[in-house]
Amino acid sequence: MKKLLSAASLLALTAMPGWADPVKIGMITTLSGPAGYIGEQIRDGFQLAMDREGGKLGGKEVELIVEDDALNPGNGRQIAEKFVNDMDIKLLTGIVFSNVAGAVVPDVVDNGAFYLSPNAAPSGLAGKGCNENYFTIAWQNDSLHEATGAAAKALGYKKAVALAPNYQAGKDAIAGFKRMFGGEVEEIFTQLDQTDFASEMARIRAANPEVVFQFHPGGIGIAFLKQYQQAGLLGAIPMVLSEPSIDGVILNAVGDAAIGLTGTSHWGADFDNEASKEFVAAWTGKFGDRPLTYYAQQSYDTGLLIASALAKADVEDADAFREALRAADFASTRGNFAFGPNQHPVQDWYMVEVTAGPDGKPVTVTKDKIIESYGDIYAAECKM
Repeated sequence: MKKLLSAASLLALTAMPGWADPVKIGMITTLSGPAGYIGEQIRDGFQLAMDREGGKLGGKEVELIVEDDALNPGNGRQIAEKFVNDMDIKLLTGIVFSNVAGAVVPDVVDNGAFYLSPNAAPSGLAGKGCNENYFTIAWQNDSLHEATGAAAKALGYKKAVALAPNYQAGKDAIAGFKRMFGGEVEEIFTQLDQTDFASEMARIRAANPEVVFQFHPGGIGIAFLKQYQQAGLLGAIPMVLSEPSIDGVILNAVGDAAIGLTGTSHWGADFDNEASKEFVAAWTGKFGDRPLTYYAQQSYDTGLLIASALAKADVEDADAFREALRAADFASTRGNFAFGPNQHPVQDWYMVEVTAGPDGKPVTVTKDKIIESYGDIYAAECKM
């Protein structure tokens, strides 16, 4: 009888809320190679959101399981299959690159799990390929470069050379820039693993544009900017850049050569709202020796969104959890934030200038708002 009572007591205890199994969150991200710092920023930004609640999100215990896709779509798919099929994880996030997202996201959502993107947001998943279990917290790929096209147009430029790697996000980047720029554009596609841009520098010089737009995330962005300077083009042909080309790590690596560049952004470390100031302070307190990028900010916001949904619903109750996500009931670090009909952000975009910070290192300073409450052009194609 005592044994039976003990077993019954233990069962009762484990059924209590405080003894519930943690919500498992699978993070597939890029942690190795020249772009490895991007995945580190995404991982650590998300962890800061968990740190706000002592390791919880929305009052619920969570377990973050992180794996490296090594920028390989096949790796990403294998990890996702393990997470969803073997580990029964219902909530995934973390992917950096759109070619990995394209291989992973459809299978994840088709199997009834949720995927929340802190970065990659290819056009194919924003329009006809949208899904009720797919949410993007960062942007849609085209939209961040549309803002740059709008900025270049506002600055009076009419002839541009646009460069980007030949993969989905690169194609979306140039398409987005051209859409808002409206002027003459010569397109140059590079490779995602390229490190030598000598031929591209020669083509830029021959084209003699008024401005250059280039999208090269991670280590290839550092290589491109350094070679642009070495070729003597930095002082001769101005650049207008989107966020992936002027993140904090790239600026730190390039140094003084970056000062004077113009860019666009949906968030900056100088934003004057409580959520952003809290995030910047938390990053500085924990990772003060590392540059802060919008990759970390986007992932932090992803964590806040998940927390807001978990506070209202259990991820196992898919319909209730989905509605809680759609409400976006959290204070975003970027200020105004809502989901459009395709579950991609509707947000503001700003022009930024790279200047010397108090320590002499380059930093972005937020200037004028150039686009307000903007979603993306693919939302109209999404039928949910």
